[in-house]
Amino acid sequence: MARDQLHIARDDETSFAATGAYAIARYAGDNSVVAVRAQRRIDRAQFQRDVASLMARLPPHKYVLNLCTDRYRFMVGFAAALCRQQVSLLPPSDAPGVLKALATEYPDLYALTDTVIPPLSSMVYPDNLGEEGAVTDLPALPGNQPALVLFTSGSTGHPKSVPKSWGTLVRSALAAGNRLGIQSIGGATVIGTVPHQHSYGLESTIFLGLQHGLIIDAGRPLYPGDVRATIEAAPHPRILVTTPVHIRALVAEPGGMPQVDLILSATAPLPVELATQAEACFRAPLVEIYGCTEAGQVATRRTVQEPHWHCLDGVALRRDESGTWASGPSVQGTVLLHDVIEPTGPATFLLGGRSADLVDVAGKRTSLAHLNHVLLGIAGVKDGVFFMPEPDGKNVARLMALVVAPGLGSETISRTLRERLDAAFLPRPLVVVDDLPRDALGKLPREALLQLIACGRRTQ
Repeated sequence: MARDQLHIARDDETSFAATGAYAIARYAGDNSVVAVRAQRRIDRAQFQRDVASLMARLPPHKYVLNLCTDRYRFMVGFAAALCRQQVSLLPPSDAPGVLKALATEYPDLYALTDTVIPPLSSMVYPDNLGEEGAVTDLPALPGNQPALVLFTSGSTGHPKSVPKSWGTLVRSALAAGNRLGIQSIGGATVIGTVPHQHSYGLESTIFLGLQHGLIIDAGRPLYPGDVRATIEAAPHPRILVTTPVHIRALVAEPGGMPQVDLILSATAPLPVELATQAEACFRAPLVEIYGCTEAGQVATRRTVQEPHWHCLDGVALRRDESGTWASGPSVQGTVLLHDVIEPTGPATFLLGGRSADLVDVAGKRTSLAHLNHVLLGIAGVKDGVFFMPEPDGKNVARLMALVVAPGLGSETISRTLRERLDAAFLPRPLVVVDDLPRDALGKLPREALLQLIACGRRTQ
């Protein structure tokens, strides 16, 4: 798309019906604030100038690896690439080996970066894009245009690619915003502790903000002090997008946290007790989002009020012998969910844990989620995880556990587990480590866990 074509009329559902296109962003006027970066407010006019300027500088490739750590630069890069009909790749890791493998699989690939230069053809995001190229509006693009290739986290095995069209991404953001009642907190600032290169962070910070006219904070605060400072710097209303791992750390802060207007949590089911603590800490409702990389956002629940999940409008679930399938306008195709779903109504269900999390030992069944809950309930345990290795065809697979528990030994932890679990589910081995190799979303890649177990066995 040429630079002077960046002026299609503002989009809404009516214009989509007429043109088959969706706008990149929906803000009321050129003075509407799109983002806050380093305490500077960036309006819609500046955002569209930045998109046009960067768009003219992008190299002519089919795929772009958007590695920008600054959330505003990432969204400008994504929008510019989309206008150039370039597909953005978002791998689960920026490790050199992962990026080299990606460049082999997608040879017409370059990286857009604002930090470290990766081991492939790259463009550095310019520090100054200039003020030229003012445009009258943001573009609308075909809903069937390929937009992204996401990759699963690898927590249950080898990451797999998941392509998404532009229309699927927009419809998902619109459905989520409608369910969350975003219209009642219009103009809210979205603050995320999660990375925007992963599906949850991408959907709940970037796309939720752009499609509902919210202000997107460009930073990504991780530590409690940074989260507190970022929230305090933003006016009400404020939305915090985070995860159970981060929530556990935030509610434990002695000084408490500033009030927000809405908390979003995803990546793992949140215990009711922790959700209650979070609502008290931030004086705001907490809503969990259920979904996965393949299906996107599927359902929500107000955790402190009920255990039932409510499907987003348009999302349909279907069960067969393989499991539960999700489909609808906000889902790319028909997707098999990885979790045990128990329908409780036409569009409601209970979540029974991941299908891969079910453990059957000597005819006795439980789930890894339950075992982890028991492990984390031991006094002095800061973090921990049970997991089951893949059978090797020679030996019977046995449950294993890694535990972060300063001052506690493995025997003490094992003794406590014997009091709380059936002996069939005791981990062999249980290895105490300094920390767990969690990624930015709090997930644990299987290969990293196996390496820690192997190292722990050698040192015991």
